[in-house]
Amino acid sequence: MKRLLPLTLFLTLPGAALAHAGFDPGSFGSGFAHPLGGADHVLAMVALGLLAAQAGGRALWLLPAAFVAAMLAGGAAGWSGMPFGAVEPVILASMIVLGALVAMAARLPLDAMAAMAAAFGFAHGWAHGAEGPAQGLPSHGLGFAVATALLHGAGILTGRAAAGPVPRAAGGMTAFWGLALVVWG
Repeated sequence: MKRLLPLTLFLTLPGAALAHAGFDPGSFGSGFAHPLGGADHVLAMVALGLLAAQAGGRALWLLPAAFVAAMLAGGAAGWSGMPFGAVEPVILASMIVLGALVAMAARLPLDAMAAMAAAFGFAHGWAHGAEGPAQGLPSHGLGFAVATALLHGAGILTGRAAAGPVPRAAGGMTAFWGLALVVWG
């Protein structure tokens, strides 16, 4: 039970972060708060960290780096108006797929996981960029990149500290919530 406390506390932080209104659009703070504003983003990003922790080795840095780099590219694409009609289904798929992989403790080739992380990162970034400010995208983008990296880090730390059933259960819950959003969202 003590191992669940840090994860439970962490998952309550997004609401607390959003209680601090007043960020200027296009600021680091507005970008930092953006990924924390939706369970779809938070759960997928933490799940990617859990997956990286399960895989270990190079995956610990490669999966988050691939996600964040592609997310920044996606943010620029979304901000510039590039169309991406399936962005919401891809974001929901990221929750379901990443959560299911963690729940199953799946072992995929590192290249395949990195490509998947980049594809999902691009979609999340596109949503951040499309919903982002008209001005100040670099500062805003840096904010959402830092928040995303911290969410990945939280997943990695949780996965390494609470090996076994806790990360797998968190992955299963992430996949469940992704499916629930598909059905009822």
